[in-house]
Amino acid sequence: MLSGKTILMGVSGGIAAYKAAELVRLLILEGASVQVVMTANAQRFVTALTFQALSGQLVCTDLFDLGAESEIGHIQVARRTHLALVAPATANVIAKMAAGIADDYLTTVLLAVTAPVAVCPAMNTKMYEHPATQRNLAILRDRGVHVVDPGVGSLACGEEGAGRLADLEIIVEAARRLVTPQSLSGRKILVSAGPTWEPFDPVRFITNPSSGKMGYALAAEASRRGAETHLVSGPSVLCPPSGVRFHGVVTAEEMNRVVSDLAPAMDAVIMAAAVSDFRPEKAAPQKTKKDSNDLTVRLVRTPDILDGLGSRKPAGQVLVGFAAETENLLENAAEKLVRKNLDIIVANDLTQPDSGFRCDTNQVKILFRDGSIEDLPCMTKQDVARRVLDRIESLFAARERSSEPEAAAGGLASPGPASSPRARTGCES
Repeated sequence: MLSGKTILMGVSGGIAAYKAAELVRLLILEGASVQVVMTANAQRFVTALTFQALSGQLVCTDLFDLGAESEIGHIQVARRTHLALVAPATANVIAKMAAGIADDYLTTVLLAVTAPVAVCPAMNTKMYEHPATQRNLAILRDRGVHVVDPGVGSLACGEEGAGRLADLEIIVEAARRLVTPQSLSGRKILVSAGPTWEPFDPVRFITNPSSGKMGYALAAEASRRGAETHLVSGPSVLCPPSGVRFHGVVTAEEMNRVVSDLAPAMDAVIMAAAVSDFRPEKAAPQKTKKDSNDLTVRLVRTPDILDGLGSRKPAGQVLVGFAAETENLLENAAEKLVRKNLDIIVANDLTQPDSGFRCDTNQVKILFRDGSIEDLPCMTKQDVARRVLDRIESLFAARERSSEPEAAAGGLASPGPASSPRARTGCES
């Protein structure tokens, strides 16, 4: 996501400066090149040598360093920056940014940066809540600066409240979003994820090993690209991605109801959930006691959500499904593609290592309506999500191009299911 991007990392003089070292490491793990710029006060908490060792680059500290500035270095730094990230951002640096003051390397280079800028406030609660600080943050927001709100909790000064540096993963996710082209801006996408639980008494249920990782990755990627993203998730230990509208459900019936209500308004419905195919016919009102007798539970079918979406697919939507199989992968996936009126199906073989449930990786084949197949190598589920969203975007673009002659002729014919400008997706790993 951050591969090939240059991030200008501004570190100002707060106790949270020590966390910035770990943040640099995380950004580099994402593939970014990190140019650290430190204020004089920041160097009282962490040395420049620490950041140099982590980033592999000289740290910018002195605006009047003749070696660094022989070619107006701060301008060169600004020009090659894809994202400027100030973490931690003290009340002092925030005030300087709001006022346009440029009295050191960091504040000077920030005036020259034309790339997106994000600030991550970190300070005492009373300082953060002070009207001057809040006004300064409002000024920055009005200018288009992204503010990563601080966390709430215990502070180094011993107080409790807002002001601690946001969790590093939240900051990294903000960085991902700010460098991602908003190619799905104006689109609405629904993603389902995780398993469903089908209870046969208050403490026991039927389920499957789905973790929700594939669906959550799809929702995160859609949201990063600017889509209004709805995530309908069965029980999962994962935290909903930032920026998505979360709808928690438990059973297949609940998921069917929520998805069916939301789907008509969506440009994309990505059904990545591993929905239980069967549920107990009756759920006991109390815990079933263990005795010497065997227990027989009659199972009945749950709603086939993806099939229902395919049968009701309105003009303007694209339906994409997932197929998790243990045999005859291509045959089963191709049959499902046709039977459920899909435009794309993503098939993964659960017998392959590092693929399927609970893994962080997946090896999939993408089947298209025209019969073509894209065979992908083993990759992270985040990378799979990017490929799937790329293909959906390609469908959007192709269908918009195909409608242009009709629009130019004075009217747009009502598109059929195979020629609409929208998208959907269905069954996870």
